[in-house]
Amino acid sequence: MRVSLARALVTQPALLLMDEPFGALDALTRREAWAVVQQVWAAAGATVLLVTHDIDEAVLLADRVVVLGRAPGGPARIGGAVPVLRPRPRQAQDRFSPQIAQAVADVEALL
Repeated sequence: MRVSLARALVTQPALLLMDEPFGALDALTRREAWAVVQQVWAAAGATVLLVTHDIDEAVLLADRVVVLGRAPGGPARIGGAVPVLRPRPRQAQDRFSPQIAQAVADVEALL
């Protein structure tokens, strides 16, 4: 994963797209990868669009979580957005903070 991230950042992109980058990792490795991504993210200064189905992951890594839903017979629609009001960098244990817990609850309410 680190090599893939380095390869993506070598051109110093303004936008980095990540689609389920932690999906194949076990829980411990996933948490370590979250820390690595946040460090690289801060150093690169790029905007990151992260697609995930994991609410905790989205809230811990994002400044804003956008929830997509499907309109009947149509493409995905934005169901709402939730700001995450917790300073960076965030760690796995931050999921117990009131701000993160509230953001998770707000995202779940949009589902």
